[in-house]
Amino acid sequence: MTMSIANLLQLVVGFGLLNVWLVRRQSATAYRGGAATTLQQEFAAYGLPSAAFYIVGALKITAAIVLIAGLWMTLPVRAAAMVVLALMVGAIAMHVKVGDPLMKSVPAVLMLAMSTGIVLLR
Repeated sequence: MTMSIANLLQLVVGFGLLNVWLVRRQSATAYRGGAATTLQQEFAAYGLPSAAFYIVGALKITAAIVLIAGLWMTLPVRAAAMVVLALMVGAIAMHVKVGDPLMKSVPAVLMLAMSTGIVLLR
């Protein structure tokens, strides 16, 4: 396998999502929305129903696995990247909704840009 820009973006987005949702879900970060210290608190700060946490989490974890495994298997990589792209637009909108400083949206903006790159390069 040669490492193209698209392949690199798939790895960064895929492992980035898994890091946030599986490793750092309970960790406070400078990028959590509102005054939240965990990922679930962040969804509550946005005024989203508790089911949204599980739905978005399932979508992001599934998309991450597809992006990573898609380096070795024929999988719908573009579709997974489009899911991430749409979710990042939503994440940015939530940061705006609660009046977060722009800095808190940086990870979502970067993931949006990288997901767009995957869609365009695939």
